Amino acid sequence: MAIKQGEAIRVLLVDDHEVVRLGLRKLLSQQPSIVIVGESATAADAILKTAELKPDIVLMDVRLEKGSGIEACRDILASGSQARVIFLTSFAEDESLLEAVLAGAQGYILKDINAASLLNAIQTVAAGQSILDPAVVERAIRWVQRLSAGPETGASKALSAQEERVLALVTEGRTNKEIAALLKLSDKTVRNYLTNIFKKLRVNRRAQAAALFVKQSTRS
Repeated sequence: MAIKQGEAIRVLLVDDHEVVRLGLRKLLSQQPSIVIVGESATAADAILKTAELKPDIVLMDVRLEKGSGIEACRDILASGSQARVIFLTSFAEDESLLEAVLAGAQGYILKDINAASLLNAIQTVAAGQSILDPAVVERAIRWVQRLSAGPETGASKALSAQEERVLALVTEGRTNKEIAALLKLSDKTVRNYLTNIFKKLRVNRRAQAAALFVKQSTRS
């Protein structure tokens, strides 16, 4: 849910480095439009505090000491939380970016960003828009193209029409909850479809499945 103009943006900081959290708190607390509602160092704690504190923005690293920020993002959004997730990370790998987007994140920016740009990114996402760091977008596109050009498996031909509809929405970066709403299904049914899709495609991640679907769609 987008923040109305004039409302303070409630932010949860998630990073396993205390010095990073302290720096972000000091920087963002100087902004009258932002309120830091809490901090977390682990994925599990981030999920719990998001449910408890109901932040508007979860500003989170991709890799945490205990668990994955990607998985935390997916669990947070699957729970029905209205929070929007921005990844603030030093990892610019193409795969990490794509998996973050497919997990439902609304932003992916690098830690070398300046203060003004970080503030603008938070405000942009809080207003209901998505933002990606231009420095990694082009590499992510190339990564998808390389993966899509991989060996033909033939397995995607076994997908049912409904499974193809589900997978098409995955390639758009839709969360399980959004897919369920669009197709008028339950969250559990969507998870079951994805499990079957991954088995048929012989992959184990949303990013791999999406890339294979893009490959098949391009050829058809």
